[in-house]
Amino acid sequence: MVELLARAKVTLSLRVTGVRPDGYHLIDAEMVTVDLCDRLEVSELPVGAPAELVVRGPEGLRPTDPGDLVLRALSRWGRSASVRLDKRIPAGAGLGGGSADAAAVLRWIGRDDPAALDLADAAALGADVPFCVVGGRARVRGIGEQVEPLPHAETTLTLLTPPLHCSTPVVYRTWDELGGPTGEHGNDLEPAALAAYPELAGYRDVLGESTGVEPRLAGSGSTWFVEGEHPGPGRVVVRTVASTGG
Repeated sequence: MVELLARAKVTLSLRVTGVRPDGYHLIDAEMVTVDLCDRLEVSELPVGAPAELVVRGPEGLRPTDPGDLVLRALSRWGRSASVRLDKRIPAGAGLGGGSADAAAVLRWIGRDDPAALDLADAAALGADVPFCVVGGRARVRGIGEQVEPLPHAETTLTLLTPPLHCSTPVVYRTWDELGGPTGEHGNDLEPAALAAYPELAGYRDVLGESTGVEPRLAGSGSTWFVEGEHPGPGRVVVRTVASTGG
């Protein structure tokens, strides 16, 4: 059994630079790894044995989704394992939780199969997976497969994650419907997320009023963040780290 860490990511800025003929959006973003993490226990199973995934969150066991990125990563690379996943990164929050879990599995596979860490293949699982494989601080372009590491910068961020799941496809579709707006705070998806999920604005205002800092949306949402340490109800203070995990 191997224990792995899957660290969350925060998208500090995101520009949509184009749309491919197949509908995938091209981005130019800055992402950082932070010390909020899921933990995985992975035990390899014989080839051909069905993979097993047990997910435990703060409220206990969760139903296993057959389309979970962990299971998809194992299947795509022809491996099988029993995985116990302790979830601490909230789902649908724009923090790359599922992508970080899949990336941890890919790094595990990559210990004896380096081809598993091919970023173009990793992008087939999800746009955030390549960055989560590399981790640290990076400029991310294309559909997520182009990851250019940047020097580590020690930063403290305060996150506020509403009890709201923001669908990334819905936010991108809304961005298209709005004519491709430019976000005022460095994130082009922010106006689209607010249009698709108007209740996000209330959480933004609460965080801004209580900290005196202009909140920014992490990726497609739903997490708002500000720089600095501002503990309070419903908030999580995180720090950037130079490594993506164990």
